[in-house]
Amino acid sequence: MSRAALPALPLPASQPRWFALPRWWGGLAAVAIGLAVIAAIYGPGILAPWRTGWMLEGRIGPDPVQYWLGWTYFSRAPWSWPPGLNPDWGMEVGSSIFYSDSIPLLAFAFKALRPLVEVSQYWGLWIYACGALQAFMAWRIIGLYTADPVARLAGATLFLVQPLLLNRLGGHFALGGQFLLLVGLYLCLTTAPAARRLAAWAALVGASSLIHAYLLPMVAGLWATDALARALRADRRPAWLAAEALLVPGLGLAGLWLAGFFVLGDGLGGTWGGFGRMQLDLLAPFDPSVWGRFLPDLPHGDHLEAQDSYLGLGVLLLLAAGLLAFVARPGLRPGWPLLAGLGVFLALALTHRVSIGGWVVEVVALPDSLVSMADALRASVRFFWPVAYAAMIGAIAALVHLLGGRRAGLVLLVLLAVQMLDLRPGVARLHGFFGPAPATAPLRLADPFWQKATARYERIRLAPTGMQARHWEEVAVLAATHGLPTDAVYLARLDPARVAALNVTTKARLAYGRHEAGSLYVLGDEAALAAARRGMDPARDLLLQADGLWVLAPGWYSPGWYSPGWNRPPTAVQAAAPVPEAEWDRW
Repeated sequence: MSRAALPALPLPASQPRWFALPRWWGGLAAVAIGLAVIAAIYGPGILAPWRTGWMLEGRIGPDPVQYWLGWTYFSRAPWSWPPGLNPDWGMEVGSSIFYSDSIPLLAFAFKALRPLVEVSQYWGLWIYACGALQAFMAWRIIGLYTADPVARLAGATLFLVQPLLLNRLGGHFALGGQFLLLVGLYLCLTTAPAARRLAAWAALVGASSLIHAYLLPMVAGLWATDALARALRADRRPAWLAAEALLVPGLGLAGLWLAGFFVLGDGLGGTWGGFGRMQLDLLAPFDPSVWGRFLPDLPHGDHLEAQDSYLGLGVLLLLAAGLLAFVARPGLRPGWPLLAGLGVFLALALTHRVSIGGWVVEVVALPDSLVSMADALRASVRFFWPVAYAAMIGAIAALVHLLGGRRAGLVLLVLLAVQMLDLRPGVARLHGFFGPAPATAPLRLADPFWQKATARYERIRLAPTGMQARHWEEVAVLAATHGLPTDAVYLARLDPARVAALNVTTKARLAYGRHEAGSLYVLGDEAALAAARRGMDPARDLLLQADGLWVLAPGWYSPGWYSPGWNRPPTAVQAAAPVPEAEWDRW
């Protein structure tokens, strides 16, 4: 659907007075609507950069804690090369700001500003910005087909009051940057001089690489469809296209490198799930689940995001009306490269294991090697987003083509009212998540022992550690609050070989009493506790329970055994091979 497919219609001679206002007022109104909707749903309490209680008190879940931890450690670390490295959170298994989903683009900016202003959290600002930019870009896109302000603003609000977006802003904050997809669709639907087009796509792909790993391939896919469409045109510019083919992917890769994407040797497929296990169910767009009040619940898949693709009754009616309008008055013809690109997105969302109401059919048997490569995009259901937004754009364009801007605007206004009424349960649920919260959340580990221990030790170890290992959250928040490195982590991806090696080494240290100088050990299971008891010296080491956690404090009774900053080299015994796994059962 190109702009040329629907020429701009001349405005009638007698126009309402608001047509005499400056052209930018509508964009400003769209931004204001975006901010107002976000404020109404998520509240003003998330906006202040010094308020972190709403992220850490637990109502939203563990993901915001992960984001805060990644940023807190990253902000204090010295600049490195690549600059996204974040070694103090995870230590041997640590990685980068990229894998804590802490929006590297903003993390870099606020870290650079830290000598001037210290920001405890920037996700409230991001959530408000996502709402404003989503509405603004939708307003711009609808403006390609009509100048009617009601149609543009009502349609823009439909893109904003959308579970695909609101659900992500309710916990997966970086994935709320779906305005990037609208920018990509806008570029696909418009024309511009070659230099400006190259700069726009390069900036968009580069920014996407510094925001989230799932948004990048979607934006890059839209760029590929646009580049292909321009390459097939009679007036193509081969030199510019060649430069674009080098610069745009190059900036995307550079952004990934800067953010620390390439620090992992293994583990990009994640520690659970896999490609074809978190796919789009064919009934999911029609399944209201916790969001809608009018349609009946439908069967769905059993993965974590199976119910996250509901479009809302207003948007479903929009798509139906758009289809009828297209049948009644054909004429809009989207370019086939864009259609092909959207088809690829839909195929990725559905995967080779098609799900219908939770019933899965393997349509194509893919080689294990190919599935393993695709595991990095295991939550493939998300590739439905650009398809859904493109379908909404097409439906609005078809309505305008059939009815004209003013009457289409009235239809969109009615559909918006239906959408808002339908989504009241989902919005109420978000209100519960983002209710009033203290400026800072109290530490969950409040025993006086922790205050003394964090003053005596240089780091906190969790044994065993791993992806969301037992006690990871309270231990990591305690360590970050007191400025101590820790290997208690929850990251988007972890290298399993590093985790296994660290756990074996830590078990050996505990069992043989070869404790790392400066380390406090939180024991997460019975095997670690048994090893600590076997290797400790009761005259020197303290083993106790604090806030229900078993803790080993080496050298607690021997102040001279350890002092901060002292790291003696390992002896020959300490450097020996780790204890074989087979021996652990005997302890």
